[in-house]
Amino acid sequence: MDYAELLKKAKRELPETKNTGERFEIPKVTGHIEGNKTIVTNFGLVCDILNRDCNYVLKYLQRELATPAQLDNKRLILGRKISSPMINEKIEKFTKTFVLCKECGKPDTQLIKQDNVLIIKCSACGAKHPVKSKI
Repeated sequence: MDYAELLKKAKRELPETKNTGERFEIPKVTGHIEGNKTIVTNFGLVCDILNRDCNYVLKYLQRELATPAQLDNKRLILGRKISSPMINEKIEKFTKTFVLCKECGKPDTQLIKQDNVLIIKCSACGAKHPVKSKI
């Protein structure tokens, strides 16, 4: 076989890539259960992808999951056993409420507090929307 044939064979054997065309995907948490605690090992990365302060996300998850939690470096330690699909569902809800723009759907937003009202300001389209939920 010559080089060109080997390249064609290698390309045929590659797995198909799943590209949704979106540049932003809601991150999934990874972690494990240790005793009666749940440890999310990639919490810092999730917050970086969402472009939100870890303390905001921490407070939100504490309220939504009804459990005490603490940050240990970039890890999140939850005070009870919680399945990763449940945590991922809450992260998705947080993203839709506090990260994605209501007008254009892009994640290029900042949270701004004006007169005790939390506002999402979109850098992509310039829209401003008050956040209905509280952190």
